[in-house]
Amino acid sequence: MRRHLTVFVMLLCGCVSALPSPAGEHPDWTTPLPPFRLADNLYYVGSRDLAAYLITTSAGNILINANLVSSPPQVRASVESLGFAWKDTRILLNSHAHADHIGGVAQVLRETGALDVVMEGDADVVRSGGRSDFAFGTDGIEPFPPARVDRVLRDGDTVVLGGVTLTAHRTAGHTRGCTTWTFRTHLSGDPAGRERNVVIVGSWRPLTQYRLVDSPGRPASYPGIRADFERTFATLRSLRADLFLGAHGSYFDLLGKRERARVDGEAAFIDPEGYADAVRRAEAEFERFVAAEAAGA
Repeated sequence: MRRHLTVFVMLLCGCVSALPSPAGEHPDWTTPLPPFRLADNLYYVGSRDLAAYLITTSAGNILINANLVSSPPQVRASVESLGFAWKDTRILLNSHAHADHIGGVAQVLRETGALDVVMEGDADVVRSGGRSDFAFGTDGIEPFPPARVDRVLRDGDTVVLGGVTLTAHRTAGHTRGCTTWTFRTHLSGDPAGRERNVVIVGSWRPLTQYRLVDSPGRPASYPGIRADFERTFATLRSLRADLFLGAHGSYFDLLGKRERARVDGEAAFIDPEGYADAVRRAEAEFERFVAAEAAGA
């Protein structure tokens, strides 16, 4: 009985943690975390749970995620405390167009003049300040300041700056343009010339208010959402991850690995087995969601 109760609570927590809600309900979204290096040119500059990443290059820097409307000062302070100039941010990328990851975009663009690069499916949401989101008006899907979009990506497109190439994988479902980023980098503890695969997961969970099964009188949240999730998991299973990262620290045990990094350094974030297991668990959760909905639960 205790085991069944534990499993139920874990599943419930997984569903609740996937739901955007006011920042006041998630203190780790706004609690600063001292920035640190993940690899030679990759740094963590987010909070204790809302992840933001700085990738440095010879031609300027790339920032992934502006986070909440209130987040840019925290992200900027982290970038500058590492010794990098905020104005050297040349490109702004994102994980997906929900207010907890993209609310600060307009401010970052004003302050840095960076190019805003967004996956198709999310570009109109960014331009509308969230109001064109298919789930806008449901629990936790909040508006944010509209922002311009300078380039619209398609699945498999690359973003190149200063010798660094990132690949954008459309891993839709959580939003229509949810994006998982991959690239290769060197860890300071590795032999010269050895590069590691970095995977930054955009998201992999349906929100509790989504409908994935299209039935008479109860349409799916958007046409093709279930197929999008299925393609997302096929994509995620195909990726090789040495460094497993994500849009939320909770995806990849940020705080636990950060503590282990005190001893193991950057190697603490090498976790291919953890990545594969996390994808399996997220896909199993998705399948349970579909089965329950199809059964009318």
